[in-house]
Amino acid sequence: MQTSRTRIRESFGDRIFLTGIYILLTAVLLAVLYPLVYIFSSSFSSPAAVSSGKVWLFPIDFSLAGYQAVFKNTQVLTGYGNSLFYVIAGTLISVTLTVILAYPLSRKSFFGRNALMMFIVFTMLFSGGLIPMYLVVKQLGMIDTRLALLIPQAIWVWQVIITRTFFQSSIPDELVEASEMDGCSDLRFMWSIVVPLSKPIIAVLVLMYAVGQWNAYFDALIYLKSQALHPLQLVLRNILILNTATGNIEASEMVKRQQMADLMKYSLIVVASLPVLIIYPFVQRYFVQGMLIGSVKG
Repeated sequence: MQTSRTRIRESFGDRIFLTGIYILLTAVLLAVLYPLVYIFSSSFSSPAAVSSGKVWLFPIDFSLAGYQAVFKNTQVLTGYGNSLFYVIAGTLISVTLTVILAYPLSRKSFFGRNALMMFIVFTMLFSGGLIPMYLVVKQLGMIDTRLALLIPQAIWVWQVIITRTFFQSSIPDELVEASEMDGCSDLRFMWSIVVPLSKPIIAVLVLMYAVGQWNAYFDALIYLKSQALHPLQLVLRNILILNTATGNIEASEMVKRQQMADLMKYSLIVVASLPVLIIYPFVQRYFVQGMLIGSVKG
């Protein structure tokens, strides 16, 4: 028996609306995609072509001078290693502390949870400032140590909020009561039940904290003095500053340095962003899932 598919005919108004949507989405795609293509093409062009503005879409006078200047500095590989350490260790610490803090705040039986949550949210609006924060880190003996990049910014309030919301909507009170009747301790319940059921939110936290750690450089600029501890972003910043034309030098040398500095801006962006750009397509669904956490229940 042959079945025929019925297709709903779109009205003239619907066609105009969909055409407008496609045009708008195409414009947004081009607006987002073109800067990436431009930066990538500029990083493979010659310094003179970049400074003169000849690069528009494709590389002009193909050259690897920008990348050669970047990787000529031995600190780049050291910075890569440091950034990987900060990402792995920092993400592990941050995710653990966030889960430990958010779960009690999600339970109705936790006395004073609303007041504590209010104080936590208050820190999103007001902070002590840079100088008090620096003094606290100094008093704790963490200046010029790796802990200065791992502990002070270990917990982000927004991540605590979405994790708490996830626990409230995904871990029912009946499950907690059943575990208590079976003699399960709080730590055992957390490890054996909460963590396995919270893999989606844990994946979101890992992704957000890892990206934040990879892009962070300001704390390293403030707290770290030894170059052996600098993350990649700070190393690349120092390379760019050193290649900027300053001081009393000849005009021709100044022009060359300025051209190289312009080229290195794009090469540095590619070097610093490439790991995230490679990983993101495989985990982008977790970003979408993270935005939907707490918006739908049931």
